Amino acid sequence: MNIVVVGCGKVGLTLAAQLNNENHNITIIDSDEKALRHAVDSIDVMGINGNGAMLRSQQEAGVKNADVLIAATDSDEINMLCCLIAKKEGNCSTIARIRNPEYTDEISYLRDELNLAMVINPEMAAAREVERLLRFPSAIKVDNFSRGNIDLIRVKVPENSELCGIKLQDLHRTLNINVLICSIERGEEVIIPSGMNELRAGDVISFIANAQNSNIFVKKLGIVFSPIKNVMIVGGGRITYYIAKLMNLTKFRCNLKIIETNKERCDFLAEEFPDATIINGDGTDQDLLLREGLETTDAFCSLTGFDEENIMLSLYARKLSNARLVTKVNRISFENVITELNLGSIIYPKQIVADHIVQYVRALQNSQGSNVETLYKIADGRAEALEFKVGNDPSLIKHTFAELKVKDNVLIAAIVRGKKLITPGGSDFMLPGDNVIVITTNAGFNDLKDILA
Repeated sequence: MNIVVVGCGKVGLTLAAQLNNENHNITIIDSDEKALRHAVDSIDVMGINGNGAMLRSQQEAGVKNADVLIAATDSDEINMLCCLIAKKEGNCSTIARIRNPEYTDEISYLRDELNLAMVINPEMAAAREVERLLRFPSAIKVDNFSRGNIDLIRVKVPENSELCGIKLQDLHRTLNINVLICSIERGEEVIIPSGMNELRAGDVISFIANAQNSNIFVKKLGIVFSPIKNVMIVGGGRITYYIAKLMNLTKFRCNLKIIETNKERCDFLAEEFPDATIINGDGTDQDLLLREGLETTDAFCSLTGFDEENIMLSLYARKLSNARLVTKVNRISFENVITELNLGSIIYPKQIVADHIVQYVRALQNSQGSNVETLYKIADGRAEALEFKVGNDPSLIKHTFAELKVKDNVLIAAIVRGKKLITPGGSDFMLPGDNVIVITTNAGFNDLKDILA
């Protein structure tokens, strides 16, 4: 597909790189010649030096023949204008980054009036992930499927876990609960498991189960956790704002403490969230953190605008407390190093957004009715979890899984039929209208039939 990306900042560059890896034709528009040259050289895409909100720049980028335009500049208003021009001139699908909290309540109106295919908000997406992690404090990561009805939960198997050495096919009989292990990360290896695989200490596993079975399984693994009652956040930016708002909306009852250096921002947060404790101070001040209860807090989130600061804060919190850690990182370049630092759950806002857009683009490519509904990169990007809506393809429906021949490294993890969650066995089958969750280390699946060998 032909895709135009306006803006090559952190989000734009990540989007361009990931979509380029999916073999799309990418053209980037940016007025910063130096940043544009870096983007063109590093990810091998076309570059147009100019203002993306001008018709001439979009015409030069080939908007008339574009399938999608993504506006990801730092200005919400410019992004909306870019999309408006692209829709008039090229009639392509348009995606706008709109991140100002003032627009939050008007997103539906803006999307309808500007005829946007999607609105992306990296900070809101990151906040949703943090809020889910705080609700499930034993997880490294929690991904939602089937509109929040199913969770794919990532945890680490503790040393001396009583489940180590048990074959996965024996888990149901041993525990008497319905749980499916979808992937096993063992060092650099990612395993899409069969029933003959065993769990080992130190494995990072992703599994699907309902809420009750998830809690039982995690306890059986030997992971000790208790509900989060006290949360300390360093950094009072947009992600923190959205987290506090989500907590209010979902009635997540906890004592929220926010440390922020900017006095005006503190005043704003205090007015917006009167039940939270807002502290005007330097979050890197060790004495301040200790005075405010770092050693006894249940969760500690380092969400400042500086990766290095967030990493150091989480390492310090790890040393002094048993808090649930959440660390925001913007740059993904040193992911392999960062994941070894034991920073708790690492949040990459731009990567979350990139996943949503790749999901949309893959669905746009396919018109056969079994489109990608949800997509997540899992196992640090080395595997994908995809949700498909089943259409009427006769090669897929009403065949038992024992009869279907699927590719290597593909696992049918779950079927959602109405409100029923089915953990598929050999005698199960798919029906039109089902939602099916697939885990695979193969990249680029656009359609459910891509799983077939």
